[in-house]
Amino acid sequence: MPSRAEAAARRVGWDVGGAHLKACLLEDERIVDVAQWPCPLWRGLDQLDATLASARARWPRAWDAQTRHAATMTGEMVDLFDDREEGVAMLATRLAEVLGPSLVLWGARSGFCAPHECGRRWRDIASANWRATAQVLAPRLRDALLVDIGSTTADLVPLRHGAVAALGAADAERLATGELVYQGVVRTPLCALASRVVFDGRVVNVMKEFFATTADVYRLTGELDAAHDQHAPADGGGKDPEATRRRLARMVGRDARDLPAASWRALAEAFREAQLVDLESQLLRVVSASGLSDDAPLVAAGCGAFLARELARRTGRPFVGFADAVCEASPGDERTRWIDVCAPAVAVALLATGED
Repeated sequence: MPSRAEAAARRVGWDVGGAHLKACLLEDERIVDVAQWPCPLWRGLDQLDATLASARARWPRAWDAQTRHAATMTGEMVDLFDDREEGVAMLATRLAEVLGPSLVLWGARSGFCAPHECGRRWRDIASANWRATAQVLAPRLRDALLVDIGSTTADLVPLRHGAVAALGAADAERLATGELVYQGVVRTPLCALASRVVFDGRVVNVMKEFFATTADVYRLTGELDAAHDQHAPADGGGKDPEATRRRLARMVGRDARDLPAASWRALAEAFREAQLVDLESQLLRVVSASGLSDDAPLVAAGCGAFLARELARRTGRPFVGFADAVCEASPGDERTRWIDVCAPAVAVALLATGED
């Protein structure tokens, strides 16, 4: 039986989303590895089983008795489950079966708990990953605005006086305050960003159809890292420039061959601007409600951190990457970008170090 000190030496933080599984391996409080796997959970729990198996193959030692596991989740929202309570219960059960008795689950208000407690604490556990990230940052930065833009959602979380200053806790509350904006840089349908865009010299209506996603936009602008582009396009086709332009053209009733490549790049820029305008308006709501000072930095996380950088520029705020805030990140270190992308998984691993 390992001692408590030995058990504390290795930890894995998990973020179980509806579309991805993210994980962080921590040894002696040092981030050893960070990874993300596509996990379309709406298709069934077998998707989670498969990605956990991939993680086990990558980190075989992390399944021994000396490893502690900590998990947060948003996957309870997928339509595989009748409701969020069922989702939390089923995910907690499956994780406990695979990861073992050391597993603890993160709750937004009350911290970690054992899987058998999730029945009465499911509301606290559901979609609480944003709080873990903010909880890690708050004592390090005192006053700041966390902007975590992922594949599907964006979290805008104020930090004040070394504490999380969010007005909302659950998704419904956070949608009302602007602290949760349900759009990201990979999976969001473009028709959700704008009803009309300026294209080819005039304002045109956008087709309300699932023809293209934000990944198509940021492929053409060159901002989306190919390693973060893990889901199939709307038409199930390719991710090359030609296929991407074909999907964008459908959004305005055209074929890609109608206009030169520069025109489709301009359309991508128009959708980018629409997304930035919406995100900036929500950011300003959050800042106003929280009383955050003008010089408080914007801390970026997620695969859409490139948009957070632009938001910092537009609002005149200093810019800090999540990885830079929580560890001695090296720009040339491959782990740095994955620490930013998988911030909640990193956060629960770090938070769990104080749970012995």
